Amino acid sequence: MKIATFNINGIKARIEALTAWLEAARPDVVLLQEIKSVDEGFPRSHFEDLGWQVETHGQKGFNGVGILSRLPLEDVTRGLPGDPEDAQARWIEATVVGSRAVRLCGLYLPNGNPAPGPKYDYKLAWMARMRARAADLLTTEEAVVLAGDYNVIPQPEDAARPEAWVTDALFLPESRAAFRRILNLGYTEAIRARTPVPGLYSFWDYQAGAWEKNNGIRIDHLLLSPQAADLMTDAGIDREVRAGDKPSDHVPVWIELAA
Repeated sequence: MKIATFNINGIKARIEALTAWLEAARPDVVLLQEIKSVDEGFPRSHFEDLGWQVETHGQKGFNGVGILSRLPLEDVTRGLPGDPEDAQARWIEATVVGSRAVRLCGLYLPNGNPAPGPKYDYKLAWMARMRARAADLLTTEEAVVLAGDYNVIPQPEDAARPEAWVTDALFLPESRAAFRRILNLGYTEAIRARTPVPGLYSFWDYQAGAWEKNNGIRIDHLLLSPQAADLMTDAGIDREVRAGDKPSDHVPVWIELAA
């Protein structure tokens, strides 16, 4: 089972690029972020005609997460537990059924800038809620994958120029510590477990020639429960997608599970 996460940065602007990547990479399940569309506006029929089951948790103009799957999806839920007043569309869950079931959580973690400030407070509170949900999921003893745009640069080697990020919400010590608190529950960070080397990035800004200079950061992550980590056979980043026509500023990150 090949599971990918991809911040598409606007489904309508990126539909051709996404379709081309789906045909080339042939994932079984894709967790999308920043679809920037209400549920009714998502081009559902386009993907259904290509054989995908589509589930979305949308929001007008920004945010929004979704799942495309070639395998059956069950028990789909929307929204991160812990704050009934939170109206931002940033979390979707479903169980995908291959040779065995895997619980998927697709997430678009808040950016948090400017920091300090209310947006950063929201980011840290959201991460605390995510940790609580991640802990609950471990008690099921199922294969669980927490995948998406975390808006966190975990370590200096995850940025081409870490010194440029020291005051940014993505790299502040509190953000990195909150990420580690989730990881230290017992999750495995797939890319680092598979390829523990610097220079791996999943995001390049559109400005200042970041792609051409390889001035990237790694903020798209897949965290695996022990049961999912035991099934992992491969993981990677499709960086060449960033060089395509009308690309997102993110690229797909993926894992393969024996499931």
